[in-house]
Amino acid sequence: MRPTRAILFCGLLLNGRADEKEVAETLEREFGRIILKSEPFVFTETDYYKAEMGEGLTRVFVGFDRFIEKELIVDIKRATVDIERERFSEREGRNVNIDPGYLTSAKVVLPTTKNFQHRIYLRDGIFAEVTLRYRRDSFEAWEWTYPDYLRPASIRFFNRLREIYRDRERHGAA
Repeated sequence: MRPTRAILFCGLLLNGRADEKEVAETLEREFGRIILKSEPFVFTETDYYKAEMGEGLTRVFVGFDRFIEKELIVDIKRATVDIERERFSEREGRNVNIDPGYLTSAKVVLPTTKNFQHRIYLRDGIFAEVTLRYRRDSFEAWEWTYPDYLRPASIRFFNRLREIYRDRERHGAA
């Protein structure tokens, strides 16, 4: 039996020098039409990006009109790193951080270059983690879930993207 495909999304962190519209247009050329966007919010969960990207970062999630074979997430992660470096970086560092992931009915999965006890190696230096799980009519956290993925705006985005995914799955698009 062939595994079901997943719907692609990206989490974006933008600084004041990044034009969200230009980022969105670039991502649409690469990955397909954006069909869902979260409410943007100020990213305050960590100072991890401060030295490179500055302060006052904005987090927004975008979902694409694209179903992917799950193993393609490695290639997509590599592509987003290239986009960051080639299109949205300056000498001081990145102006946008693009984190792709995929969603199925049961989970939200993120690829990462950082290994840890709960991550599984895929290939080419990329690991994967299940960041959110779907239970009791909503996505919920694991102990390792990033705090910005737990914000109400984030959970609303992922629940709505799941509705879109399930609707398309029922109609044979997944």
